[in-house]
Amino acid sequence: MNARSASLVLVGLLALSLNLRAALSAYPPLLGEVRESLGIAAGTAGAAQTGAILAMAAGSLIGPRVGARFGAVRALGGSVGLVALGSLVRGVPALAALFAGTLVIGLGIGVAGVLLTAVVKDRLAARAGAVSGAYVVAMMLGSTIVSALAVPVAVALGGWSYSLALWAVPALLAVAIWVAIMRGDTGARDGSATTPRRLPWRDPFARLAAMYQSGVSLTVYGSLTWVAPAYVDRGWSPATAGLLIAVWSVAQMPSALIVPTLADRSGHFRRWALLMASCVVVAVLGMVLLPEPPVVGAWLWVALIGIGCGAGFPLGLSVIAHRTADPAASAATSGLALGVGYTVAGIGPLLMGVLVDLTHGYAAALLVLLGAAVLQIVATIGIGDHRREAAAATT
Repeated sequence: MNARSASLVLVGLLALSLNLRAALSAYPPLLGEVRESLGIAAGTAGAAQTGAILAMAAGSLIGPRVGARFGAVRALGGSVGLVALGSLVRGVPALAALFAGTLVIGLGIGVAGVLLTAVVKDRLAARAGAVSGAYVVAMMLGSTIVSALAVPVAVALGGWSYSLALWAVPALLAVAIWVAIMRGDTGARDGSATTPRRLPWRDPFARLAAMYQSGVSLTVYGSLTWVAPAYVDRGWSPATAGLLIAVWSVAQMPSALIVPTLADRSGHFRRWALLMASCVVVAVLGMVLLPEPPVVGAWLWVALIGIGCGAGFPLGLSVIAHRTADPAASAATSGLALGVGYTVAGIGPLLMGVLVDLTHGYAAALLVLLGAAVLQIVATIGIGDHRREAAAATT
């Protein structure tokens, strides 16, 4: 693959990745306005986001078959097209449109997440860690920008539905880039001629990868959902507690970009993944046992958990790219890992909410994040390092 084609694929991956959290991140800041406009309860409003995460799980599980049927490059273009379509559907200010559009967006994100790994394996395998980190940073950047702009855009355009629909524009731009990539694609290298791979439920490495992604995903969505409310319960203002999530988000970006690159160069996935999981362990124990230490306060804990979350996800994707035999195997393994991971991510925050209600506090809920980190550590030890490719190729 020549340098120009590789560069175009990289640009396409980054453009697509900007949309893989952005559309869903536009909804929470507008949730109050949505409830008031549609006259719905908080549980109903929250169910839309939970449904999106479960749709992501479904998309991850069917993603390998979609990629095998149409080719990973073409299927990626179609998946971001679903994100654009879902965003447009949410432009209709009605409950049915909100749910339908959000589910379509989640499905598109789930399929795309699986096929990204397959394309990286096929086109940019030598830089799998760096590329995985770069597109995860792009996801975070898109999420941060959209979260900040969702409410001002709604005010400027005259309604929450218009704000949600606007984020179809960057998705359509990503589709345009992928059309250019598809025009220059022969289909011979992207898996379009392969027999669909079944999800490798019996493969020990795939099961460990699923366990790892479950721990990472639960940590990400659990901390995103419950860290700020835990500090509001301690007397912080909602605005200040919201800044904790901003620090959490910012801390993820350099971690996601730097750590997978270092792991790639050294071939030591296990060393770096254990270090990131340890950051989460220290952060959760800090929030439970010493929630407001002198000088730095809670900011240290959220920065540490952000560092662990930020690198954890791309490390899991890059080790799949390194340890699978071909793009189809990579898609099948990542499909299983992300499908299981997103399912846990959809259920975990609900479990944490139940614990908050039962215990009338947040310590038990936060300890769920500690359990997620332990799950990640156990999986990491079992997975080993990047360079066990020969063993993986035989499974």
